[in-house]
Amino acid sequence: MKTSTTFSILIWIKKSNSKTNQAKLYARITVNQKRVNISLKKDVDVSAWDKNKSQIIGNSQKARITNNYIEQVKVKLFQSYQNLKLEDKLITAQAIKSNFLGEDEVFKSMEYLITYHNDKMAYKLHKDTMRHYKSSQNYLRKFIKKEFKTNDVYLKDLNYSFIIGFEDFLRSYQPTDHQRRIGNNTVMKHIQRLRKMVTIAFKMEWIIRDPFVKFRSSFIKSEREFLSEEDLQTIEGFSSSIKRLELVRDLFVFSCYTGIAYIDIMQLTTNNISKGIDGNIWIITKRQKTNTPVKIPLLEKASCLIDKYANSIRAKANGTLFPKFSNQKINSYLKELAVLCKIKKNLTFHMARHTFATTVTLTNGVPIETVSKLLGHTKLATTQIYARVIERKVSDDMNALKVLLANKSNQKNDKQNQKSSD
Repeated sequence: MKTSTTFSILIWIKKSNSKTNQAKLYARITVNQKRVNISLKKDVDVSAWDKNKSQIIGNSQKARITNNYIEQVKVKLFQSYQNLKLEDKLITAQAIKSNFLGEDEVFKSMEYLITYHNDKMAYKLHKDTMRHYKSSQNYLRKFIKKEFKTNDVYLKDLNYSFIIGFEDFLRSYQPTDHQRRIGNNTVMKHIQRLRKMVTIAFKMEWIIRDPFVKFRSSFIKSEREFLSEEDLQTIEGFSSSIKRLELVRDLFVFSCYTGIAYIDIMQLTTNNISKGIDGNIWIITKRQKTNTPVKIPLLEKASCLIDKYANSIRAKANGTLFPKFSNQKINSYLKELAVLCKIKKNLTFHMARHTFATTVTLTNGVPIETVSKLLGHTKLATTQIYARVIERKVSDDMNALKVLLANKSNQKNDKQNQKSSD
């Protein structure tokens, strides 16, 4: 059942000083017998005020200006009332006053959202993640500058068209520091970060609708490259008098047998080594990327590498298990190592983690749930990406099934032959 709303506007005066002929001009809004007053910041002569008509008597210039102003106030107050009705908001005298004065809605902008996000997330997100967000925000600023010829936009103006426009901008953007355009998945990552910021604005009620409702991400699934057992053995057997190549090889192999990412290996200390539930030596740490606890029983090859650098001067100086190397240098030296080992794959340090997941664990029958725990994944679906690319494991499993079925068939035939002979 709908309830009717009574709404009225009254323009009236209030004497500011009984000794003078001046009075303050006010507007009164009444909704359902509840009222509020708004000071119109004007003084009028009491003797010139027509109480019945709520206006100044006469045709002087001052009277015309004041009366026009009163009519404009009435129109704006009625428009505020209509605005609340159209937005299906609760209509009260105070709500109309706030809308009229512009106090009910302070429009937040994209720059406001960016600042708010970065301030709130500075201590929640890893610095590398924040760096990615700032990269996306810079692209967003360039898009707004190009598309809207301004430095900022209101969040209330965000819509599906804005998102599609940003996507097109990213796909066509030509970076000045390198030749390649931004790839599909990188474009989707930038939009994903914008989506997370806009979701904050939606939850904070800075926007009344989510502009991403109709948008669908289109990530292209790519197979994770990893080393075969032969490739891994080739790298393990590589020897060089060049110390930096030897160290890079050892760090890479350590990751292949532990699954620990570069940034986490660089932070490992003797405090991360302890006895596990089985009494054997484990590495217990946290993934810096997700802050997820990781507990890894040490395989012999990984344990030997820790022993090898136990007395390293460089490692001791940093208080870490291994000497430190920048990720950029390691990946550069790995390219050199790949050439020397005649490995044609694009060797990166992160490939070691993929190799641990595939060649070292899943291929050798370690259950995917265990591998997921070892890698510090928060979702099993993340680990299943690796399971999809192990054709050899699929082949081995199917061959084992063939043998099992053949044995069952042979046993059945033997029983039937035995019955026939009896």
